[in-house]
Amino acid sequence: MATYIKITQVRSTIARPEKFQKILEGLGLRKTGKTSILKDTPEIRGMIRKVSHLVEIEPYEKEGE
Repeated sequence: MATYIKITQVRSTIARPEKFQKILEGLGLRKTGKTSILKDTPEIRGMIRKVSHLVEIEPYEKEGE
């Protein structure tokens, strides 16, 4: 069974390096308040670690799995 995480952007990328904006786009986030549900992989965790001050994460149980 795959585990998932729910990622919500809680801070803006204004006045932040362009690198952070590209990481958030890679996570499927573009605006403050948007949420993305992704598989919990080491690659995703690494991306989250880089922008941890801009996002909130929580575990997510996908129905039917």
